[in-house]
Amino acid sequence: MHVHILGICGSFMGGIAAIAKSLGHTVTGSDRNVYPPMSTQLEALGITLTEGYDTSQFEPAPDMVIIGNAMSRGNPAVEYVLNRNLPYTSGPQWLLDNLLTSRWVIGVAGTHGKTTTSSMVAWILESAGLAPGFLIGGIPENFGISARVGESPFFVIEADEYDSAFFDKRSKFVHYRPRTLVLNNLEYDHADIFPDLAAIQTQFHHLIRTVPENGLIVSPKDDKAMEETLQKGCWSDQQYLGTDWQASLIAADGSEFEVLFKGEKAGVVSWELMGQHNVNNGLMAIAAAHHAGVTTADAIAGLCSFKNVKRRMECKGIVNNITVYDDFAHHPTAIATTLKGLRKKVRNARIIAILEPRSNTMKMGVHKHTLVNSWQQADEVLVFEPAGMDWSLADAVKSSVTSAKCFYDVENIVQNVKNTAKPGDHILIMSNGGFEGIHQRILDALQPNPQ
Repeated sequence: MHVHILGICGSFMGGIAAIAKSLGHTVTGSDRNVYPPMSTQLEALGITLTEGYDTSQFEPAPDMVIIGNAMSRGNPAVEYVLNRNLPYTSGPQWLLDNLLTSRWVIGVAGTHGKTTTSSMVAWILESAGLAPGFLIGGIPENFGISARVGESPFFVIEADEYDSAFFDKRSKFVHYRPRTLVLNNLEYDHADIFPDLAAIQTQFHHLIRTVPENGLIVSPKDDKAMEETLQKGCWSDQQYLGTDWQASLIAADGSEFEVLFKGEKAGVVSWELMGQHNVNNGLMAIAAAHHAGVTTADAIAGLCSFKNVKRRMECKGIVNNITVYDDFAHHPTAIATTLKGLRKKVRNARIIAILEPRSNTMKMGVHKHTLVNSWQQADEVLVFEPAGMDWSLADAVKSSVTSAKCFYDVENIVQNVKNTAKPGDHILIMSNGGFEGIHQRILDALQPNPQ
């Protein structure tokens, strides 16, 4: 079958493309911007890519068009599909119809930590010899790829609450039908499609309704919004982070902790990661893998060799004893949590936080009253104001206790860092986009001038 994918270079749709190719389909696709790393990953799989949405890409006509949720009415490719009555579907629906109905699906949902936790689950299963399939919205370092079919009944998926397509406004995750479901946490986000937290809770409860009676839902005990959602009705077994699964920190930065299951000591995780949020992610992953039949001891051993996902506190380089990190954090809670973890690791060393608040929710100003408080663990904050903001970042930084500056040009941030960074500093760059290649530009700028 010839499958053509509109919006193929997104992390989710790129994973769909890789899976479709593995299942033996001829796969082509297009996107507004075709660029690495997804373009090179897809081309290496033998997938032909078209830049833009010219209708000539439908010659010859595909057997099925998979339409990404970034596509909307008025797009010439979308209008062509509708006018010609070509068969079409959403990515989540295609995945259900072609793969998930025959698999034990382990879904990882929540506002924060989905990519990291689903990567942990996949690696634990892999370490236990179970060769799972997976589709993750990032690239786990242990695998080097974001998606694969796998060789066992188990399939791990990052269960995103964003909508499925312009013609299906249900959250993606209602299509996945997990047998094991991790619910990390729940906050208001995606203000471009959800009017309030209650609307998100409704979608999460739709997901909870799909878990079978003999399935398992793992959730935190102290998350009010998640607990309210579960109280709407839950028909599956439940386990809780904080009661059934607990962690006792051995290292204050979270790099070593003891795992307890129902009060019994189960073993010690010693790994490269840090932060209480990652300790919680790790416990969730152990619980999910345990439900799939992996012993707690084997799950702990798997986590000890886990390497974090790219763009999750990823060290991009060290120049003159100045360390530059890349992190995907873009929500105030994630920013605060990431900085807290780094602070515990570096103690009194200086942290320079560089932030690009580029998500639709940020641009709309939904979090403008909590953003400033989120970066107070840093010693200095440099904020880039992207185009399309509905509010002023420059006004916001004036209320910051921590020294903070607003910039409108990335090169000015690079020069500021070059002029002020000192040996021993830690530079944490946070954005859910490419940020105009600022990471390498800073590393290059910090290089000593040749004599």
